[in-house]
Amino acid sequence: MEAEYFNQQLRTLRTHMANEGRIRVLVAKPGLDGHDRGAKVIARALRDAGMEVIYTGLRQTPEMVVNAALQEDVDVIGLSILSGAHNAIVPRVAELMKAQKMDDVLVLVGGIIPDQDIPTLKAAGVKGVFQPGTPMDEIVQFIRENVKPRGVPA
Repeated sequence: MEAEYFNQQLRTLRTHMANEGRIRVLVAKPGLDGHDRGAKVIARALRDAGMEVIYTGLRQTPEMVVNAALQEDVDVIGLSILSGAHNAIVPRVAELMKAQKMDDVLVLVGGIIPDQDIPTLKAAGVKGVFQPGTPMDEIVQFIRENVKPRGVPA
């Protein structure tokens, strides 16, 4: 309990001191997929839109993604998945986030996601799914409209 309280207080302090109100986004490439051009394009577009972006690099485990998100005190986790492993990876990320009480963090998935898998991902806690060809402005707008202000209960 004490460590949990400390972590929450640290997140709040970091936000007030360093973030200056900017939306913080973690862009991750979970799984064995080795193609990251799309993730890098998204990361750059979000940065150009004024967001602070942390890119984790390739081949991240769900545990690595959630730990990085917790340490970086992000508002958004964007998972870029082209390998077809989204139905295995996303529920695990959601489970780990729930265990860390990260219900205030917006989860987005982008990549090759069949239409029939979208309801399952949303049931797991994903708020937005972006398939190839989605305009960057649409993603930026979605994030801005859906990130919860700090201090507001989820």
